Amino acid sequence: MAKKIIWSLNAQNDRKAIFAYWNNRNQSNLYSLKLNFLFIEAANLISKVPKIGKPTGYRETRVKLIRDYLMIYKEEETFIIVVTIWDGRQDPLKLVKILK
Repeated sequence: MAKKIIWSLNAQNDRKAIFAYWNNRNQSNLYSLKLNFLFIEAANLISKVPKIGKPTGYRETRVKLIRDYLMIYKEEETFIIVVTIWDGRQDPLKLVKILK
């Protein structure tokens, strides 16, 4: 049975920032819409198969790759919480600070 997906405030803000960046860069929201579809599709897959993501070394979190982005999530007993959406091209030390 699929688990409910909960987007943390941090993950929601990450998505908004990613979409704002691409909307501004491309002067169109088409790419943002495609990314949003991929994020939702990945979240739906994770809700059905929570172990699909690669385990990380931080607080039982897992990571699912979506193009250049990492969807970092944590599986709970009855739900899955998306901790953050991380651009893989950023400084990884900033991600370590978020996960701790």
